[in-house]
Amino acid sequence: MKVLITGGAGYIGSTIASALEEKGHTPVLLDSLVTGKEAFVGNRTFYRGDVADRSLLQKIFREHDDITCTIHCAALILVPDSVARPYDYYTENVAKSLVLFDELARLGHGAVVFSSTASLYDVVPGFMVNEDSPLKPSSPYARSKHMMELALEDFSRAYALRGVALRYFNPIGADPKLRSGMQIKEQSHVVPLLVDTALGKRKEFVITGTDWPTRDGSGIRDFIHVWDLALAHVAAVERFDGLFDGEARGLRGKYRVINLGTGMGVTVKELVAAFMKVYGKSIPLREADPRPGDVAGAFANADTAWSALAWKPTKSIEEGIADALRWGEKRQSVLGYL
Repeated sequence: MKVLITGGAGYIGSTIASALEEKGHTPVLLDSLVTGKEAFVGNRTFYRGDVADRSLLQKIFREHDDITCTIHCAALILVPDSVARPYDYYTENVAKSLVLFDELARLGHGAVVFSSTASLYDVVPGFMVNEDSPLKPSSPYARSKHMMELALEDFSRAYALRGVALRYFNPIGADPKLRSGMQIKEQSHVVPLLVDTALGKRKEFVITGTDWPTRDGSGIRDFIHVWDLALAHVAAVERFDGLFDGEARGLRGKYRVINLGTGMGVTVKELVAAFMKVYGKSIPLREADPRPGDVAGAFANADTAWSALAWKPTKSIEEGIADALRWGEKRQSVLGYL
């Protein structure tokens, strides 16, 4: 099976490409390299360009008319950055996705797996959310992803398109074979920040928000190893047609949403303790107020992923931390910076 991955030279897109290859499939990568890295492309088929470039999309599908599905990962993803630059997030994430979805439908290649986010969810009692839990996207990043979901759903109902939105919780770690990992230089995600602190790039790790209504006051998250996340995409591609079979099973015709998480809530303070245990040393810590766009958090009810995809995560938080540390030590040799 041949699969187009937009954002295929990014952290998650490149890991999905490796997972597809290990399962016998062929990824075709499209990436502008604005945040993606050419070092992650390897010897794969690669097109450098924009997801909203219709002529480039037409060329890709003319040269690879056997592509069976598109995994749409390309997006800007940093919450604080989205608060400072909302125009860029709505342009890059929403406006360009409209062009991509429209062109895929026109080309007759309307199978889409969309990389969405669990940051859409409102805070609920107990913090566990399923696909029908209330939504309350609280940052321009999250709202842009919500808009992309809404557009994909509407396009799926109106045009020759079918869409699956995979709502990621909190990816951690790196490709276990260290072919790729987190590539963004100035981080805002928790595990890369912990790694940067351990490696001396940062003088301290800041726990942002310690007065949330959680068991220890820090935010609660669902940390999922990026390799497990990648394997869920492989399952979504392999089972794509069956995801839309039968209204009696609670499916929604041509569009559906699936949470990708572990089903286990872990607070930031608990993650920090696990990190220091894996690292074998303490790191400097400081507590601070929440950042713009931060929320108390949520973790997944992952029952739908198991029933629809026959997928469950297998890697532990400790394995994710260990792989993130190994990638942090290798990153400079691959990318030229810590």
